[in-house]
Amino acid sequence: MPSSIASLISSIDRGDSSAADALFTALYSELHRLARQQLARHGSGGSLGATTLLHEAYLDISRRESAVFPDQGRFMAYAAKVMRGLIIDYARSRKAEKRGGNFHITSIGDREGEAAADGQELSRIGEALDGLARVDPALAEVVDMKFFCGFSFAEIAAMRGGSERTVQRRWEKARIYLHAALEEELLS
Repeated sequence: MPSSIASLISSIDRGDSSAADALFTALYSELHRLARQQLARHGSGGSLGATTLLHEAYLDISRRESAVFPDQGRFMAYAAKVMRGLIIDYARSRKAEKRGGNFHITSIGDREGEAAADGQELSRIGEALDGLARVDPALAEVVDMKFFCGFSFAEIAAMRGGSERTVQRRWEKARIYLHAALEEELLS
């Protein structure tokens, strides 16, 4: 299977648009698992399902002609980043609806307040991770692969062609950067 994934990625790089559909089909179960993990970690308020998230991510990825994926790990990291962005957008949208965006009168229970706080926190984390990607894209990719995709250090090292210890060091460096960025934002 890995060699067929590599050949599909290579075909996509050569401009074969049907290869993108074949890659999505080949990785569907893994991408669906990733979508479920994203929703479990970050919450969805109950109305956004894993299949919907996965298909929205696919539509978003398929619209980007400039996206290049040298290997499966980077494709999965990119998919996780797209899903993270969709969840953040969904959380913002729900928050806007709660503030009168849909002109519905509703009562806000405890769970609704938690969802709004989660959306705000997700937005802050997303912005901090985007800042890290501007400073050091390799560190941001490790965070996407570890935190958002759920890959182990060993799996990330194998996909990136490096050592597990190097991935662990990058993970720690990224965590320090993100912690400092989030603290700085809170103090501003």
